[in-house]
Amino acid sequence: MKINDSLPLEYRTEENSNKIFGFWLFLGAEIVLFSTLFAVYFTLWNRTGNGPTGKEIFEVGGVIWETLLLLTSSFTCGLGIHAMRLNLKKPMMVFFGITLLMGLGFLGIEITEFVNYVHEGATLQTSAFLSSLFVLLGTHGLHVTMGILWGAAILLQVNRQGFTDETANKSFIFSLYWHFLDVVWIFIFSFVYLKGLM
Repeated sequence: MKINDSLPLEYRTEENSNKIFGFWLFLGAEIVLFSTLFAVYFTLWNRTGNGPTGKEIFEVGGVIWETLLLLTSSFTCGLGIHAMRLNLKKPMMVFFGITLLMGLGFLGIEITEFVNYVHEGATLQTSAFLSSLFVLLGTHGLHVTMGILWGAAILLQVNRQGFTDETANKSFIFSLYWHFLDVVWIFIFSFVYLKGLM
């Protein structure tokens, strides 16, 4: 059932509006998940045992690049949604493609970071601090990976079908998810890396 043709395409049916509301509820559950992981990390951050501390293993350069890639990808994702609302298929697909490429760059740096930690003797089993760190970062990384796969599937659909109520809704919901991951990363950057370097 159509609601209002003056609304953006992703909101024009009652079903789409309900899907967006439902996704906000899902993001609420994701907030609980990440809040729990942060609580565990904050409880265990100084339980390093014989292993290294964050100050000994964190490398500022990689973290800055990860942050720049992820925050810029949020901007390009927003530009993609703006292009979609203007019914500009090619620019939307280009902006979403850039978003996904930056997400891949983020993952590449994060995987390299994990490999470096392991080579330095910092593994999941080394200490409670490292266990909580790997689980927090790994969970976020898994979410980014799923977001990249999801975004790629949406690009394929938009390429085949163009902008429909369905593809617009999926694209918008994906953008909510991607922005959420960026907000989580800001917390990781601020309260894990910056705090750990002090």
